[in-house]
Amino acid sequence: MTTISECIRQTSSARARVEAAFEKAAAHEHYHALLSLTKERALERADAVDRGDITGRLAGVPFVVKDNFLAFGAPTTAASKMLENFTAPLQATAVERLEAEGAICIGKANLDAFAHGGSTENSAFGPTLNAVDTTKVAGGSSGGSAVVTALDIVSFALGTDTGGSIRQPASFNGVVGVKPTYGTVSRYGVVAMASSTDTIGCFAHTTADAALIMDIMAGQDERDMTTLPNFFAPTTNVTAGQKIGLIRESMSDDVDSEVRARMNEYVAKLRAAGHTIDEVDLPMLTHSLAMYYIIVPAEVSSNLARYDGIRYGYRAEGVQTLAELYGKTRDQGFVTENKRRIMIGSFVLSSGYFDAYYLQAQKARTLLINAYNELFKNYDVLLSPVSPTPAFGLGENTADPIKMYLADIMTVPPSLAGLPAISVPAGVTAAGLPVGVQLIGPRKSDAALLALAGSLEDQA
Repeated sequence: MTTISECIRQTSSARARVEAAFEKAAAHEHYHALLSLTKERALERADAVDRGDITGRLAGVPFVVKDNFLAFGAPTTAASKMLENFTAPLQATAVERLEAEGAICIGKANLDAFAHGGSTENSAFGPTLNAVDTTKVAGGSSGGSAVVTALDIVSFALGTDTGGSIRQPASFNGVVGVKPTYGTVSRYGVVAMASSTDTIGCFAHTTADAALIMDIMAGQDERDMTTLPNFFAPTTNVTAGQKIGLIRESMSDDVDSEVRARMNEYVAKLRAAGHTIDEVDLPMLTHSLAMYYIIVPAEVSSNLARYDGIRYGYRAEGVQTLAELYGKTRDQGFVTENKRRIMIGSFVLSSGYFDAYYLQAQKARTLLINAYNELFKNYDVLLSPVSPTPAFGLGENTADPIKMYLADIMTVPPSLAGLPAISVPAGVTAAGLPVGVQLIGPRKSDAALLALAGSLEDQA
């Protein structure tokens, strides 16, 4: 796989790098990982790099963004009919910061529509295929970004992670995936899903590349008041003899045996490197999905209210009244999973149910945060699988929403607590399917997590 530094060394011409990326994208078109390409703008920027007009740490390095990032050169669809022809009037802060360092966006990646899903099968434009086994799902919602990275079309890609949408597809496709501390990277210019858990992260082949990308994107943005001052400082220094807690509930018999085997092998490597591994209890993990699928749909229902057929986006035809315009536009513009989350969210926020559901879920969320804080008094890092299973088959879980949601059981808790969590490859199953391990740290420990994972990369 081509790292960022290798990409830069391959040729002296940025145009040649970009053209090579487009050729790879065409050769792998059947994976349906990309919804659109930004050829004209990308080649213009490549020529500017070759002239010396654009410089930076990523000068001439192609990358891909998930198609819920506003970016120039192609429509921003969020993989939804609702925004099928939407042209962004501005670019996301994350994209702007990467371009300021000379990176070149070559295309927009497929996702579950409005990032609602865990398999990229909810895209209005069709599913993305797994990079390793085309009969399996890519994971989601950032499945397209994971696949373009795994297929080496680009050295890195951007995604969003609300409850596992970077970490799970990273695990399913065998690449590094980073969900940072909440507020690390500005969400300005990114289509909102759930504002209290949405984070901006990346996919890469190595932890060093991921750290570089996160360092460039991180920092305060006056247009996003949730952003933190830039605390991200990439490092290769790893504290010796760290105390690491393996979450007991994440290694139950409900977890695939080969996933548990890869986890145990990773634990053995950590012990061999001089770290102490203990099993720890996090009982709130088993309740996290219940919290998540109350809190997040509530925020989804609010954030999707703006898509009404009036201001921008899809508008239904042949309607007689305003109510009919609203109803038909939203019925035709949203996929089934969008509607399901809107209905759940509207219900839990409605009069008579707010206290019974939403308020209780937020109280439980506080208990989860407190449970993590207690564990981090004694442990530097927590460990779990990314997903209970390797990538599942296309269509296997589409008829059973609960089964699909259960795939997020390991990734949702850190998201609810606003903690940094990364997915790194931990080997493959007998069938060759990748398995990822999840490293979770206290807030603002992002760089340390990547350094710890990086210290084991050569042993993978």
